[in-house]
Amino acid sequence: MQAILAERDIVRATLAGIPQRDRSDVEQAVFIGAWSAVRRGRFRPDPRVEPRVALRAWLRGISWRQASKYFEAAYTRRVILHAEPLGLLRGVVGPSLDAQIEARDLLRAIERLEPRHQEILLTVDAPETLAAYAAQRGMSQGTAASRLRIARAMLALKLRRWRR
Repeated sequence: MQAILAERDIVRATLAGIPQRDRSDVEQAVFIGAWSAVRRGRFRPDPRVEPRVALRAWLRGISWRQASKYFEAAYTRRVILHAEPLGLLRGVVGPSLDAQIEARDLLRAIERLEPRHQEILLTVDAPETLAAYAAQRGMSQGTAASRLRIARAMLALKLRRWRR
């Protein structure tokens, strides 16, 4: 491991194009990958080549591949460093991106429920009370509350299954 770490300069020179904030992470990935490859017997230098030259060339190859993985990663290509990226696109700050994604997931889960469960869940958001909902449909408040509880349980089950 000491011989690998002694060649840190060749690794740093190869990773020079990576932003400073991520360079140490990629450098760490290079050294971990090199050490695990040595332990698995994957470093087999040509006996005719000087060992240090072979090691430097091998580390340059590992560094180049790790840098390539870094630049091809989706989080690197599509990163937007802003708390509210949709606000930048529209010019106004709206609901958070996480809240919008959660709302879409919730609506898709509600869409997969039976119509009777959908109806009772959507009445919770209506301006009328649960008692008014029950009276309109000719049922007791206890029955309406029970149906709401069952619908919520079904929704929770759908969400749990869908997110797995």
